[in-house]
Amino acid sequence: MLEASNNNELPVIPGKRYFTIGEVSDLCDVKPHVLRYWEQEFPKLKPVKRRGNRRYYQRQDVIMIRQIRSLLYEHGYTIGGARQKLEGGKSKEDVTRSQQIILQLRTELEEVLDILKA
Repeated sequence: MLEASNNNELPVIPGKRYFTIGEVSDLCDVKPHVLRYWEQEFPKLKPVKRRGNRRYYQRQDVIMIRQIRSLLYEHGYTIGGARQKLEGGKSKEDVTRSQQIILQLRTELEEVLDILKA
């Protein structure tokens, strides 16, 4: 789903615990109103809501949003088709998600190593 080539055009996900809707919008190249709409359409996408219904997304939410974006914008799925794809076949998506997480962690570790070497 999110192959390394597709992931290169999006910014690296910072090593934070929570992200605001504006940060996620920038990280995933999706407008905030689209993110709010996707929350209604994709049951697995549930950001933490705090004071005043402010949304705080976690890393796995950002990865899922990137997967949804990839399905809709790059692979041409409809909302319903993307929802079925995310809910249905777990094996290939889980492998892809794991590969993306490993690539992200590797990039972050290389950055830490460069900082330590300096």
